[in-house]
Amino acid sequence: MSSSVPPFAELLAGCERSAVHLEMRDVYAVTGEADRFAAWRDGHRLNPADRASWWRPWLSLVEETVARGVAVRRARIVSEPVSEYIRYEHSFTFTNVAAGEQVRWLPRRQASDLALPGNDFWLLDGRLIRWNHFTGDGGSAGQELSDDPASAKLCAEAFEAVWGRATPHDRYEIR
Repeated sequence: MSSSVPPFAELLAGCERSAVHLEMRDVYAVTGEADRFAAWRDGHRLNPADRASWWRPWLSLVEETVARGVAVRRARIVSEPVSEYIRYEHSFTFTNVAAGEQVRWLPRRQASDLALPGNDFWLLDGRLIRWNHFTGDGGSAGQELSDDPASAKLCAEAFEAVWGRATPHDRYEIR
């Protein structure tokens, strides 16, 4: 794993056409998320009318990226019934959509025959991959960059296969 991976905002700023993200875990325990997840467990929900309270600076970055003409898409493969963490993610995904991200959900049982990479990833402009590595309990274990054409092709094909089967966020019902 490379310790020289630039900040994600820098990678996204260099994007010209597309940024696609495939998530395949049922729980994430990344830095900064624990407090938001605990608040959600205690009943806090984001107010659709209070955009200033939403997840910043991420959503601002998405808005700026989409305004430049970059398509930002996220697909999530999830086990059903979904984990508590996925319920939490689903509850605030309306903010991602409002920022301009397109988000779809695919039940894991519908992905059984798809060839998928072993890790979550971002694929930028179809050529640069930022692999996201996680520990067994969902903590971040770092990122790695690759511009290997065969890996980029695998990621692009996997993402499009998932995207084609997945349900848009506004129609996906938590089970």
